[in-house]
Amino acid sequence: MRTIMRLLFPCIVLWSASWLCAQPPDLNNAQIHVLPVRGNVYMLIGAGVNATVQVGKQGVLIVDTMFAPLAPKMMAEIRKLSNGPIRYIINTHAHPDHTGGNAAIYTLAAPDAAQPLNVIAHENVLARMTTPVTGSQTPPTEPGLPSDEYFRSPKNMHFNGEAIILYHEEKAHTDGDTVVLFRGSDVLVAGDIFTPEHYPYIDLGRGGSVQGEIAALNHILELTVPEDKEEGGTLVIPGHGRLCDEIDVVEYRDMITIIRDRIQDAMKKGKTLEQIKASRPTLDYDTRYITPDTVVKADAFVETVYKSLGGK
Repeated sequence: MRTIMRLLFPCIVLWSASWLCAQPPDLNNAQIHVLPVRGNVYMLIGAGVNATVQVGKQGVLIVDTMFAPLAPKMMAEIRKLSNGPIRYIINTHAHPDHTGGNAAIYTLAAPDAAQPLNVIAHENVLARMTTPVTGSQTPPTEPGLPSDEYFRSPKNMHFNGEAIILYHEEKAHTDGDTVVLFRGSDVLVAGDIFTPEHYPYIDLGRGGSVQGEIAALNHILELTVPEDKEEGGTLVIPGHGRLCDEIDVVEYRDMITIIRDRIQDAMKKGKTLEQIKASRPTLDYDTRYITPDTVVKADAFVETVYKSLGGK
């Protein structure tokens, strides 16, 4: 599985959040590619970010809506899969590369009272999306904001003949992360908790933490089941990157845990952040998780882990 997907998607690039991009993706020329995953679940790939679509007799459910300018292209590809009403959008977290298309998709879908479009997210996502930036006014209410927030985890729903379970992962990538399990199709959407080709972007300013990140990955591993020799079985759609399975999540979890432990041990020995950076605790992983297009560089990841562990 891993070898096949690396060959299929050699150009997938991580853009953890649009304001982080040193060189933003070319959204005008970006193409949306559709990958059938399993059953009635599809993975949409474009401009380095992933979305998920489930289709059936009851209509269409979308997990994450990419960047706003990609919404018309997303809808064009969705309409190749189904002409049914867009009934649900689920946002895995608040970053604009995953929520940016909400309003445009809402408008293009033209929902009515008989078949409303519900936008589902953890309550912290709505709070983040409506909290004013320092020195500015509260953003205006617009279509596409979460209208069906949940606070108790898990949240269960049934759509297109399939149980869909939403789990809130506390203080992981952010404080509003949702993991979505399509139980019948055996497909899990991990959002930006899992970015298999890059170090994680742990957004400390929006409630993320390295301990919560590891806990969330461990929970994903509790939900996934391999088929044979740790390969196949439950398929995992990351926020960015190739389609994966359980062993990919194991390797990613182990990498973060090992680097966390190295930094934690150095902190217990009284080493400063600069001394820890100089010791290069990520060195043996850099060749795998650092590329010319990487947003989260090794030093930045080390500093994030250091601060998350209480370093000043």
